[in-house]
Amino acid sequence: MSYQYSTAERFMRYVQVDTQSDPHATCFPSTEKQKDLGKILVQELIAIGITDAYIDEHGYVFGTIPATSGKENIPTLCFCSHMDTAPDCSGTNVKPILHKAWDGSDIVLPDDTTQIIKKEDYEYLQSRIGDDLITASGTTLLGADDKAGVAIIMDATNYLITHPEIQHGRIRVLFTPDEEVGRGVEMLDMKKLDADFGYTLDGGERGALEGDTFSADGVTITIHGVSAHPGYAKGKMVNALKIASEFIDALPKEEWSPETTEDKQGYVHPIHMEGIAEKVTMQFIIRDFITANLKAHEDKLKAILEEVLQNHPKAHADFVVKEQYRNMREILDQHPQVMAYAAEAMTRAGVQPETMLVRGGTDGSRLSFMGLPCPNLFTGEMAIHSKHEYVSVQDMNKAVDTIIQLVQVWEEKA
Repeated sequence: MSYQYSTAERFMRYVQVDTQSDPHATCFPSTEKQKDLGKILVQELIAIGITDAYIDEHGYVFGTIPATSGKENIPTLCFCSHMDTAPDCSGTNVKPILHKAWDGSDIVLPDDTTQIIKKEDYEYLQSRIGDDLITASGTTLLGADDKAGVAIIMDATNYLITHPEIQHGRIRVLFTPDEEVGRGVEMLDMKKLDADFGYTLDGGERGALEGDTFSADGVTITIHGVSAHPGYAKGKMVNALKIASEFIDALPKEEWSPETTEDKQGYVHPIHMEGIAEKVTMQFIIRDFITANLKAHEDKLKAILEEVLQNHPKAHADFVVKEQYRNMREILDQHPQVMAYAAEAMTRAGVQPETMLVRGGTDGSRLSFMGLPCPNLFTGEMAIHSKHEYVSVQDMNKAVDTIIQLVQVWEEKA
């Protein structure tokens, strides 16, 4: 379609706003600075013509694109992206760099010249030669995850408002905080959102259509030892740190971990450990595409723990499981048109749809179980959570095209 896209310009402004979330915070959102971007987005939505745009006390940004079709039975769609960036890598003072018509040569990032993006290291990058790429400068992540999605939705909103001849139903725009720390829709009021079906814009390669995420639990293990003065500890002290180390060492080395699994394989992953001789607390995440497998993983983990504890009869442990999210496929299978219409929209936009697995979760995982069936669409964000993060401007623009086609597909099928 003939349109002056604004995705690159918007994106490069958005990534300069530090919105890193904090996994250790107990407040919501976990960092107030996420609202800085939210307020900017509200102002821009209003400038575009979204008269009801606002940010609520939790940091959620809402807006409505009014229907242009006279049909009354068109479902309300929601397009959603998250504003926060991952805690894995600094998001402060991001300096985006546009590499016009990238020729395939190594990209040396200027603020740390040891950071070099090479096409040999990233299979997908090899297919983007000739595209306009955006990277960070070498000392931070870029924030394409998920400010690419934010820019895409903002640009698609601008297109729909300036092209009222496009026939579509009512559309809701939603931007969320705290997705990267697993709490993105924790405080979301679904009545306030008021939508029937949704799409997150938080995927990677062009054409990616993701309707499968991990199901996820968290496990907290607390090992209780026996403290004693180390000078008089013989026969008394039971060191929880040593027991915890023995337990971690007893985990399988060649399987069952993120570093040894791929595709549909699940894993058990220790992510945090802290403590002293008297008590150690360990955090694990449990992931699998088949929800029923989670309990099998947890039972195996508990059995390994109990076997280790047999060697330390004076010690004991607590084992607490907390549900995190579930595979959206369980909900999407009940509404096959949501994926089918997205695939049709991509095809109309000149994009080859490819159904992919998400070895993680998205806001759409929880939204699907909250009553909003919500698969994930591509944005072009790649090498996420790292200093090598990059995005193709052409990928973002194709995602805009996909949204424009998608709202028309839903209108036609109503």
